[in-house]
Amino acid sequence: MLLTQAAGSGGGAAGFIMLVPYLLVFVVIWFFMIRPQQVRMKDHRAKVASVKPRDQVVTGGGIVGKVTRVDDDYVDVEIAQGVKIKVVKSTLSDVLQPGAKPAND
Repeated sequence: MLLTQAAGSGGGAAGFIMLVPYLLVFVVIWFFMIRPQQVRMKDHRAKVASVKPRDQVVTGGGIVGKVTRVDDDYVDVEIAQGVKIKVVKSTLSDVLQPGAKPAND
């Protein structure tokens, strides 16, 4: 009788020990993949939310232009002299540094 009780109580510990590798894998994935992605997304959202007129932006389609007007949901972007397009603010890919040269110039 004592032998069966001792074996039964050891089974719970063995089950926990089997879960330890899975928990370790989850922690590693969290710190090396999920957390950095969340930080990048938070930075991107802050950058897009702080866009203002005269900023140079890149749209999701790759169009580069200068912001002329900002609404809550939309941004007017001048892509050539006198050519303006209305872009959904959440589709902006990047806000470029002022005075930054394009890569191909």
